[in-house]
Amino acid sequence: MSLRSWNPTMVAQGVLWVLFGLLLRPEPGTATLPLLMDSVIQALAELEQKVPATKARHTASAWLLLAQESGPRDLVHHFLLEGRSLEATRLDPHQLSPELRGLTKDVVQHGVRAGQEYGVVLAPDGSTVAVEPLLVGLEAGLQGYRVVNLPLDSTASPLDAGATSADTEATVPDVRATSPGFRDALPDVISADVRAMYSNVRAADLDVKPTSPGVRPGSPDVPVTSPDVQAPSPGTKVKSPTTVDSLLVVTLARDLGLAFLQGPQTWRHSGLGTDGCWDQLSAPRTFTLLDSKASPVTMAFLNGALDGALLGDYLSRTPEPRLPLSHLLSQYYGAGVAGNPGLCSNLRRQNGAALTSAPTLTQQVWGALILLQKLEPTHPQLQGMSQEQLAQVATNATKEFTEAFLGCPAIHPRCRWGAAPYRGLPTPLQLPLGFLYVHHTYVPAPPCTDFAHCAADMRSMQRFHQDTRGWDDIGYSFVVGSDGYVYEGRGWHWVGAHTRGHNSRGFGVAFVGNYTAELPAKAALHIVQDVLPGCAVRAGLLRPDYQMLGHRQLVRTDCPGDALFDLLRTWPRFAANVKPRTARRASRRSRRKPPPMILPASDLQ
Repeated sequence: MSLRSWNPTMVAQGVLWVLFGLLLRPEPGTATLPLLMDSVIQALAELEQKVPATKARHTASAWLLLAQESGPRDLVHHFLLEGRSLEATRLDPHQLSPELRGLTKDVVQHGVRAGQEYGVVLAPDGSTVAVEPLLVGLEAGLQGYRVVNLPLDSTASPLDAGATSADTEATVPDVRATSPGFRDALPDVISADVRAMYSNVRAADLDVKPTSPGVRPGSPDVPVTSPDVQAPSPGTKVKSPTTVDSLLVVTLARDLGLAFLQGPQTWRHSGLGTDGCWDQLSAPRTFTLLDSKASPVTMAFLNGALDGALLGDYLSRTPEPRLPLSHLLSQYYGAGVAGNPGLCSNLRRQNGAALTSAPTLTQQVWGALILLQKLEPTHPQLQGMSQEQLAQVATNATKEFTEAFLGCPAIHPRCRWGAAPYRGLPTPLQLPLGFLYVHHTYVPAPPCTDFAHCAADMRSMQRFHQDTRGWDDIGYSFVVGSDGYVYEGRGWHWVGAHTRGHNSRGFGVAFVGNYTAELPAKAALHIVQDVLPGCAVRAGLLRPDYQMLGHRQLVRTDCPGDALFDLLRTWPRFAANVKPRTARRASRRSRRKPPPMILPASDLQ
């Protein structure tokens, strides 16, 4: 291949094609790399060194077609990603390392079988990511932002499809989450549009208009607006989509729609967004789901789909020369793409809310189902379904995804941070509760800004609470880091040891750090003020009239620190009628240097 004919985009597409091709033909008996995102990045980097010599000018949809020869998904990908015009080119697998050849069989295709999830890897931020939708999104982005026409034109009246309330009507709740752009979305800043998406537990109560078709996240032209209420009138005819966004359909919309075809009674218990546990964190091999009845649209799938959509959108808007894909993924799962800390995996939910509006996503889910119905008329789940029924499915799917996934914080389960077992038998809470008690950990004093440090802090606090204090477990219900994640302590269902005399009446939520003189990161504050309680109210775990209190209002302590408590007093849910109890004053020397403990036992429990 001459230098003149060398095309970086075609090389990147070739890397993806070769990777998928190798995934289909693993060599038995080879050593395997751990199921880490770093291993996938290593595979891409190795392939990028070899693809130019192969003259591979092919797209990832070719591998998907080979990987799923008989399934309906390959028809959609083939149609949208121009798979029909591809030629088959293969790379000799022996040009690659034995470890890479062994890795291929483990991430070949996403799936859920017998309570285990396959085709997923552990990312540096602690999240689990499905590789397939991630790579598909990269491929769609390399092809450019494509609007594909659907050869159908019909109208539907979604309200005739069995909807009886504003919360379930098939005319989409006009919800939007626009953003001033990824370049402005710093880790400590959550834009007003994302706040609007998160702060209300009923998506139907938000009226946010979609951005214009030419405006994408990352553009300074995207406006920031406030929520409004504007319900559509009953019986409104909604025109079925005539185009689809190839990027959104192949990453998210198609699978989201199929997961909701069983109807509301089924999908509410289908395990949408189910997380799981790795057998080990240092060299993970097996991922077991926390819900054995989980839908294929798991937490890892949604993470991979969002990452694929976000990075695909970035690639579609980025002129040549682009970063090699291995570098792009290293940055995205690290400090941020191209020096922008706002475009990173820690913020995928916030950025996902800014990428597409709810009305747009509903149209894409509906359009994906129409396309699949057209390509596969005998599809067992779609055969005989009317436009009204498809519209209702799309509305239900978007509403649940928007409220239960985008509208909730990312919570790392106990197994993710390496929690020791609970000692004894936990006491169940009588839900819903009426209070949320705010703490700071005091020690560890520095905020934790990445998964490794936050997980280590969680283990340290649990050891202190169990071994030094003699408690059954870490005392807090949840702990919030400055890395964009919430860490599960005793969780939603077990009585904690955080606010003595009140543990059964409220959840104890602690910020990692000492906030006597400074405040937590804005993103962490937003999680505790709005996102976490809003999600809990929607799930029936917290009463709609809940109140927030600082630890010092109920126990003699300085917790949650003067600076944080002063801010807490300004929050709308703050219980101002409960006066702080006078804390025992420490000596001047001890105030200068925190003692090697979190709080006196009587203060917490």
